[in-house]
Amino acid sequence: MKYLVIYEKSESGWGAYAPDLPGLGVAAETQDEAKELIREAIEFHLEGMRQHGDAIPTPSATTEYITV
Repeated sequence: MKYLVIYEKSESGWGAYAPDLPGLGVAAETQDEAKELIREAIEFHLEGMRQHGDAIPTPSATTEYITV
């Protein structure tokens, strides 16, 4: 499955989250580290959901840039 991940720069590093997986997010010093951590977090989260018999959310988030 392919989930949308949002990366946000802050004063102290980077954050990342997947809108289709509420409550799942990571914080890191670099964007590369955030990319690695969010991938691991998504895999771990989905595996836990499978083990508990929970329904896996279907990816549905989309993005668009709007020029103003």
